[in-house]
Amino acid sequence: MPKLHQIIESHWQWPRLPLTLLLWPLARLFQTASALRRYLYRTGRLKSEKLPVPVIVVGNIHAGGTGKTPVTAALVKGLQAQGLKVGIVSRGYGRQGGGVHVLHPRSTAAEAGDEPLMLYRQTAAPAAVGSRRADAARALLAAHPDLDAVVADDGLQHYALARDIEIAVFPAADLARRNLDLLPNGGLREPISRLAQADYVVISGSTDDTDAAPLRLPPEKVFFSTVQTGAIYRLADPGETFDTGRLKTGKTAALAAIAKPERFFRSLSALGIVPDETVSLPDHAALSAADLPAADTVFVTEKDAAKLSDGPIPENVWVLPVCAIIRPDLAAQLAGRLKNPQPVCEPNERTTP
Repeated sequence: MPKLHQIIESHWQWPRLPLTLLLWPLARLFQTASALRRYLYRTGRLKSEKLPVPVIVVGNIHAGGTGKTPVTAALVKGLQAQGLKVGIVSRGYGRQGGGVHVLHPRSTAAEAGDEPLMLYRQTAAPAAVGSRRADAARALLAAHPDLDAVVADDGLQHYALARDIEIAVFPAADLARRNLDLLPNGGLREPISRLAQADYVVISGSTDDTDAAPLRLPPEKVFFSTVQTGAIYRLADPGETFDTGRLKTGKTAALAAIAKPERFFRSLSALGIVPDETVSLPDHAALSAADLPAADTVFVTEKDAAKLSDGPIPENVWVLPVCAIIRPDLAAQLAGRLKNPQPVCEPNERTTP
């Protein structure tokens, strides 16, 4: 029997009138509370902490996966290619324990969370996690005082950390949908109108002819991203790539503990890999070798590979890496802003002709 959260998430995709009548009033309460909280921060009634270096927030207005993490990794790598030293801060969702953790080469997913550890390994950028991103950022800057900027991963609604640049990631699949609503009647944390307040909006999973007109945003603030797969590698030996000849013998399986795991399975299928068994687990679910399906070859995401590397690494696990390609080059535009910051007038300053 489906669980309550599964019924509600299904309702987000295929609305049912009885649930709409029940959940619509709750969504309006959520919307009011969300708007009030944002207002209190904007007016200074709740304090936001300003860092001594620019903060770039990459987030979304959805409660589910939007392809944000590959976009974050692409932007960090792009800024590094522009000669900037950037760090990453995150809440570290799903990690065990509290406090602040500054990542190091021996950090585990249990200490840092699966996504921060994956980003740290993908980009080699200094990173820190903490339930309060401002605390994590202070610890990160104490350990790496030469940072030019900090990228806050999934922090669009975390207003306690002041931001200089906001980047919202929005899935292309939702552009044509008219029934998007706030939690719990829909999957949004904030209304669509919130996108207009971001500096940039990245339409993820888009094609070259994606039409972003439904968002009614200025063209210069809209960017597009697609995900490309890399060479599949063995988790126990990343230098060894997958030989498709292995598919001819033995049982194959694929496991994903991510939002929208079907995207991972489709990526495998596009490479000609159709596993004998697929396993979907909740996003950020704890994972160890004991949880893997019985198969000669098991394919996993890089996010799940981060958790599997905490203990003895199974020899039969292979990892499919993905990367986001953003067009036009958003990282170059961000680098230009960071290298040539524009003066900002204080609220009480006035310009005279």
